Amino acid sequence: MKPLRVLVLVHEDLVPPDTVEGVDLSMAGWRTEYEVVHTLREIGHEVRPLGVQHELAVIRQAVDDWKPHIAFNLLEEFSGVAIYDQNVVSYLELLKVPYTGCNPRGLMLARDKGLAKKILYYHRIPIPEFITVPLGRLVKRPKELAFPLIVKSVSEEASLGISQASIVDDDDKLQERVRFIHQSLGTGALVERYIEGRELYVGVMGNHRLQVFPVWELDMSRLPEETRKIATARVKWSRAYQQKYGLRSNAAGDLTESQRQLFQSLAKRVYRSLGLSGYARIDFRLDPTGQVYVLEANPNPHIGTIEDFASSAVGAELPYAALLQRIVDLGLRWHPHVTPSDRTTPVPSRVGEGQDGVTPP
Repeated sequence: MKPLRVLVLVHEDLVPPDTVEGVDLSMAGWRTEYEVVHTLREIGHEVRPLGVQHELAVIRQAVDDWKPHIAFNLLEEFSGVAIYDQNVVSYLELLKVPYTGCNPRGLMLARDKGLAKKILYYHRIPIPEFITVPLGRLVKRPKELAFPLIVKSVSEEASLGISQASIVDDDDKLQERVRFIHQSLGTGALVERYIEGRELYVGVMGNHRLQVFPVWELDMSRLPEETRKIATARVKWSRAYQQKYGLRSNAAGDLTESQRQLFQSLAKRVYRSLGLSGYARIDFRLDPTGQVYVLEANPNPHIGTIEDFASSAVGAELPYAALLQRIVDLGLRWHPHVTPSDRTTPVPSRVGEGQDGVTPP
């Protein structure tokens, strides 16, 4: 393997140190960034982390001075705006610098959850009924959109803004929660039917030929009985809360082979429908009747060693170092002028229009 110059793009506040001696890595906010940089160096690459926050000029300067073979993109936002990460990738394309992860068109489609759901519905992929409520608008709930409902940001990631209060059972609570999303996050709101059941994930890698990982599950069975089993921000990111209630992600048990194949097939269909590339995690719900619903697609998911994507990759016999090298290889092979393969599907004969969204019949 030829050693490469790898420029690792990270948030300015998450530039990892060269050594973690004397540091509790499990508590470090830059743990994933350190693991990526450290592992790439162990593989044999020359690696330079670069902090990026408000200026693209730092990327241009690094590219001009160091001439990296590839940029390893770990950015989840730019200048504090989640959907601006697609613009950083577009800038790399203009600079003709290969990069890891998803292309800008795929990021744009997946980051707009309302638009992504319309595309998935067009492709006859099962999703919960939903509407979107643009910033500053009041909710006009269609009668067919029945409670309970869950209210999320239409564009933020990592469960930002999701708590037990996100699930609402009446119109007053719905208006209140939508107003909270508008005011606290500054984004539109996604309102969708709450699906009681299991939270399952499938990792996908590839540009044209896709590899799917084993079905993974966020086990929330030990949460208090009165607590709704959803991936709130505290469930996902509070280590103390995770330890208290035994929250963990692992290979999904008690699934039949046909169910596993269904999840993996749907994951590939979602990936292709949204034009994703590089790698992504597709999130599902499995209700008590066995019905599967796609919740969302997450291009460029967290790839720390303890996160769902890397853990499920190990389940596919792809250890961490091999996973990162595979991500680099996919980035080197990606060409912006060649879009990911897509499948055409006839327009469904029945399209139920919701409020700035689609409510599947």
